[in-house]
Parts: sequence; structure tokens; C-alpha cells
Amino acid sequence: MVLNSKTKPLGMLEAQWMQPQTVQENVSCKRVASPCHILTVRIIRMRNVHQQDFLSPTDCYVTLWLPTASSERVRTKTVPNCNDPVWNQTFFFRIQSQVKNILELTVCDEDVIQDDTDRVIFYDIAQVPLGESIFKIFELNPQKHEELEVEFSLENITCSPEIIATNGAIVCRELCCLEVQVGQRKRKSKKKHSKQQDVKCTLKESFEETQKISLCCKSCSRCTNPTIFHYARYKPLELEVLLPKKRSLPCFGTCMSCKANVQRNRSLTLPLNLFPLDQDIIDDDTEFDLHFKVKQCTADLDVRLGFDLCPEEQEFLRKRKKVAAAALKKVLHLEENLQVDEVPIVAIMTTGGGMRALTSMYAHMLTIQELDILDCVSYITGLSGTTWTMSKLYDDANWSKKNLQELITDARRHVKKNKFLASFAPERLKYYLKELKQRHQEGYNISFTDLWGLIIEAMLRDGENPHKLTDQQLALTHGQNPLPVYLCISVKEKLSNRDFREWLEFTPYEIGFQKYGAYIHAEHFGSEFFMGHLLKKIPESRICFLEGIWSSVFSVNIMDGWFMSISSDDFWQRWTRDRITDIDDYVLYTDVDKLPTRMETPPDSLASTFQDIIMWRPAVTKVPNFLKGCLMHNEYLESPFAKWKDCDLDSFPNQLTGAEDHLYLVDNAFAFDSSYPPLMRPERKVDVIIHLNYSSGSQLRPLQQASKYFSKQGIPFPQNIPNDEEKAVKECYMFGDQESPETPIVVLFPLVDDTFREYKAPGVKRSPEEMEDGIIDITSTFGPYNINALRYSEENFDKLVKLSQYNILNNKDMMIGALRLAVERKKQHKNSLHSRREEAFQYGRKGNKI
Repeated sequence: MVLNSKTKPLGMLEAQWMQPQTVQENVSCKRVASPCHILTVRIIRMRNVHQQDFLSPTDCYVTLWLPTASSERVRTKTVPNCNDPVWNQTFFFRIQSQVKNILELTVCDEDVIQDDTDRVIFYDIAQVPLGESIFKIFELNPQKHEELEVEFSLENITCSPEIIATNGAIVCRELCCLEVQVGQRKRKSKKKHSKQQDVKCTLKESFEETQKISLCCKSCSRCTNPTIFHYARYKPLELEVLLPKKRSLPCFGTCMSCKANVQRNRSLTLPLNLFPLDQDIIDDDTEFDLHFKVKQCTADLDVRLGFDLCPEEQEFLRKRKKVAAAALKKVLHLEENLQVDEVPIVAIMTTGGGMRALTSMYAHMLTIQELDILDCVSYITGLSGTTWTMSKLYDDANWSKKNLQELITDARRHVKKNKFLASFAPERLKYYLKELKQRHQEGYNISFTDLWGLIIEAMLRDGENPHKLTDQQLALTHGQNPLPVYLCISVKEKLSNRDFREWLEFTPYEIGFQKYGAYIHAEHFGSEFFMGHLLKKIPESRICFLEGIWSSVFSVNIMDGWFMSISSDDFWQRWTRDRITDIDDYVLYTDVDKLPTRMETPPDSLASTFQDIIMWRPAVTKVPNFLKGCLMHNEYLESPFAKWKDCDLDSFPNQLTGAEDHLYLVDNAFAFDSSYPPLMRPERKVDVIIHLNYSSGSQLRPLQQASKYFSKQGIPFPQNIPNDEEKAVKECYMFGDQESPETPIVVLFPLVDDTFREYKAPGVKRSPEEMEDGIIDITSTFGPYNINALRYSEENFDKLVKLSQYNILNNKDMMIGALRLAVERKKQHKNSLHSRREEAFQYGRKGNKI
């Protein structure tokens, strides 16, 4: 292997390659120079190994896995028939110092059919001081004195540091791309046509993994088009090249210091860490020419790392506050105009509820519009059935300025039609097949939720809806409408949403996780990313396919159903959770940067099979993970990530979202029947939340769940929510008005028929002949408005609309009172801030140090 004539000697290239680069910083994402270290792990011995087999002692070995350094597991040798095995084997890992590196040590018993996994130890490398060696004894079973002895040491690498991008929670490492070209030399052949040959290239831990390069005929000397591999620059990776035919090779691989491994089966193993940047490398062979070139990818990320709002949303809020200021002046009858910092952020928060939610939300939006309060609102959040209403509203870029009665009339027409005939007519089935086939050709993973999205379109639309999520940006250009936020949750394939759940929010601008502070442009959802870079772009989905994700009522598993029905996890947790124990004194690890050493005891075969059954999700949306390849920062638990840390896996960084190839998305209602989380981001600074409740069962439970959750997370939220089982539920409540100014004011509208039974309008009683119009069965499981009902009669539709309108109109004073209180709070905060600044200024004038 030789360099071309334009290259320099390798030693000079290495020196040039390792020069430090310019470090760029901005508010949301920092690019910092961070050194790499060498971790040395010596597995010494075990004492009193627990015997797995009844007939013979354990054949013990230990595996080591550090996924932040390599996806490959390494292992010690097997010591047969020994309860006190001694290995004294050493292993080396190159690690990034600002990444949370958790080493997994697994004690195994080698068997003829299948090896047994006994225990897994999770050890935080942050506990190893740089430049020192530590001796560690892991007590696996103190009662039986079962111990594992390991020695750790950490050393610096004498080379330039790596430039990483991080927001304090996750890390994107430097990305390189390798270009591979193969050419065949001309050979005289009597055959007119030669069989096409393939060269197979494999680069483990790259985005592409394995690719085949098809060669031209032997009479052609052209090189193939470059085949690209994307990989982390500072990982010690090797490219495996498998050439066609088996014959002896000249040792051309040894003419470069990389010392390529040449085997009889025509396989080459090339270490990439010795390839210089931006230099052509040519491997000469009697039959093939191999061309390699390593390039550094652009430093700009396609994933936005930052917990702040995106620039587009900030600009929207600037415009929307002007609209809200004028609306608040009119609604509150203010004499003076509100200043920008006196305008509260008002949001409408909705819950799920199928057709009931769709119908009531239309009526609520119309009534709030008629009260001139809609222009005071800056955000609308939704999940499940309310996303159907929201996506329809935002088809029109000026919907909040128009009469919404037309949309209610259109909704009545669709709600009362026969859904089976509308959705499963022969022409519709052909249309579904055509759309799914096209979606597959575009590069999407087809799932049942895609079909469900098309069925929703057939139920609620007259034909194909061409709109996309990014089209809704037109409705925000001048701040003329509230910003819509749609919500679902990301789960693990074989875990309950109680064990793992992460909120994923969708806006017309971007889609992302508030937990990680990671977002992508809305049009890139479904495309493939690697280490923060967009590597495979596919066309943006139509909005109906997103509706299928947001309202996937088929994604519940048995475990989730159990939680929803009885809200108890005592029995199931015994079967479905691996046993995790701390094997070190937790007092030693008061520093949150250092995770305690833990041991996991995997379930036996029966429990594992049972877990697979009850955790199986019949229909779940599977999309490429845009955080693929992103690692957790060494201090991620001190970042805003900690505000949303709410499950056991948050302390197991190897199992968080960045380690997954795909996201598994389900309806948010299965875990948290409200769309509060996006509004509780501190950066949005929401002051008033109008809670429109459409869920079945308890009308106060969604708010109770939210209050309990946010209290646990340390996020200001109203407390002391009453229990609706104690007395009849009222039409409207206000919470948070008597609490701290940081607590948002919540105005809750349960879907109940309280005074509606006697009044047809606020202050207007029903006549005896009209009393029947006030009787509406909302709560009954088998009533006309149950969650599974997809079709309403025209009479039932109109009753639900009138009830929804009445409850808002009858309690408009409470909404207006909440808005007035929010404005007063903003003014008080402004005056308090001004007073503190004035005091500081006067203090400084006296010559004192401020």
C-alpha cells in the first residue's frame, strides 16, 4: 500500500493531522477540545463462584463490554471446573474523557448448548482517577463471600484532543467518512462477457456497516464510484475487505506501516487510525486497484443540541406577544397598552379522547374565539384525538381569524358517516396499498400505524390530504395563530412505559426530546442520522401518517393495560424487572457525576419468556433514531436532563436512547393522559394553562397525575388537586392562583354536564319541554360517547357541541380572572426586578463593590 505522489511521509502527516483545531462555541451547543484516555482493565480472579450446574463446578469466564469505546465484547479465557478461577488477563479501551463510560462486566458459565449469564456488574469509569491504578473487589454475594477482583488504571494519550459537540447532556464526536474505490486491471480474455464480481467491505460501528462494491467486467479498467463509510474519527476501527476469488496474494499490504493483514481467502484488514486525512491511499494488486481516502465531515450538526427554544419559535413568540397584548387589553378592559415583558404566555392544553375529543375541541375553540380569548393564547398542545382537530385547523393559515362554525359543520358530516364504508370500500383499499407501497419505496419502515393514519384520513377527510407538518409554518408567519405542539412518547420495545418513557414533541419547526435537548427540523423526521449528522434524507411524511403515530390506540401491551386498569405494579414488577442491587456503599458516591456500582441479576428462562409475552406491542411505530451514535455526557445528570429523569434506566446511560437504532413511538395517552410536558419546559415560561379535558373516567385524574409527576420532578405546578370521587365534579376549577408566582395558573374544564341539565345558556333555564335536551350520557362505558365510538348521530354530535360551548361560556369569568392575575404577576415581577436593579445601581454609586 503506497501514497500517491502528492502525499508526504506518514510521520509528517501524523504530526499535521493531530494539530488542534479551532474551537467554536455558541449559546446552545459548545464545541470543546476534550482528550481521550486509555483505560486498562485487568481481570484478576474470582473467589467462591456460585455453582450453576448441579453435576459439575462452574466453567467460568468474564466478558467486558464498554459500548462507548467499542461495540465488540471481549472476554477472558474459560477456567473449567473451578470455583476459584484465576485469569490475570489485561484489556485496553480508548475512551473519550467527557463521555459517561460505564463498563459492563458479565460473569458467565460456559455450557455445551448455551452459556449462562450469571451476573452483570455496571462500573462507572469516572471512579478511576487519571494517572492512577485502583484495585477493586466486587462483592457479588457477601453471604457466600463471592468476589471478583479487578484492577483499573487510566492514562492520558499524548496527542491532540478531540473536538466534541455537546449541550451538557449528550455528546457528538468527530465524524469522518472513508471513500473506497475498486478498479480491475485490463486482462485479455477470450470471453466476451465476464461474470460480475463483488468486493465486500465491512466497517463495524460505522453508519453503513457492510457494503458491496460491484465491479465492472474484467476488460474495463474504470474504478467504481466511491463507496462511503461514516464513522467516529477517534475510534480504533478496522476496515475488512473481502476480494473475489481465492488465490495467493503478494504482500502489498506490508508496504505501509499499517501492516494490513493478508490472508489466503483474499481478506484484508486495514486499521483506519493510521490513515491520514485528505490523502489518497492506493493499494496495488496484480488484479485490483484499491483506492482509499479519509475525509473529515463538516463540523456543523444537523441535530440541534440545546435546551433553549429554536430561533424560529423565539421569533414567533416575539410576534405573537404583540397580538396577545392587543387581545388582553380588549378582554381585560385595560386603559394602557401592555409592554412586551408584561404579556403572559397563555396555553391551551388538551387530553385525548377519540371522537369525543375531536368534537368537543372544535366547540371549545369556537367559543374561546367568540370570547376574544383565542388571540391571547400562544400555544395549543394535543395528543391522540385532539391532534385530529389541530391538524385540520392548521390546514388554514388564518384559521383563528375565521368563523369556526364551518369547521364544526364539516366535522358533523364526517362524524356521522359510516366509518366502515368510508374506510374499507374497495377503492380505498387500493388507495391504501398504493400509498403504503410508495411510502416503502421512499425508505420508510411500514407499520400498522401507517395504515391507521390512512384510515383516519378516510374517516375525517373527503380525499387525500396533501398537507405536511412543515406546511403549518405558514400559520405562524405573522404570529396570527397559536403555535401547535403535538405529543407522543418514545418507549422501549420490551419494557413497560412505567419503566421507560420519554416525551417526543412535534412542532411545525422541529421535532425532538426536551429531556436530551436534541431536536431536528420537522421535515427530517424519518430520515436517518448518525452522530448528529443527517446521512440519508427521505421525503417528509404527510400529516395523516403522523396522526397515526400520535393516536395509535393499538400500541398498548399487556403490562401497560394492567397499569391503566388497576394502577398497581406489585405483581408484575416481580416478573418483568431484572433485579438491580447496589454493591457499593452509596454514601461514597454523593457526587452525582459518579454513578454507584450496580449488579443486575438477569431473569431465568421462564421469567424471560413471560416478559416477552406481556411486553409485546402489537402495533408500534418504528422510525430511525435521530440520536443514533450520540453518547451521554460525563456530567449529564447535572444538566437539564435531570429535570426529566423519571425512570430507572436514566441511571444506565448504555441503555438510553442514543444507543438505539430506532425509536419506538406510541400514543402518549397510555402513560400520561395529558399534553402538559412541552408546556412545562422552563424556556417556554407558560403563565396560564387552559386545561380542556376529554378523557374518559375520572375528569380530575389527568390533572392529578400531572401534579404528582411535576412535583416529583421539582417543576413548579399546582398542588392539592381534589379527588372527584369525594363530591360532584364542577364545570370549572382554578388552581395555582394562591401558590408561588413561578407556578402556572391552571383553569380546568372537565367534560361534565353539571348545570347544563337545567340551563340551555348561562342564566337561561330550560323549559319543561327542553329538559330532555340537557340529558347527556358522557361517562357511561357503553354510552354514545365512549372512547371506542367512531360514529355519532347528528343529535348526539350537536348535544356534545352545545355542552362544550355552555361550559366555557358559563365560566368565562374564571378564565378572564386567571388572565388578569397573570398580567398582575408579570407587572409585579417587572417592578420587583426594576427595584432590585435600582438598589444595585445606588449601591454602586456609593463606591461599594457590587
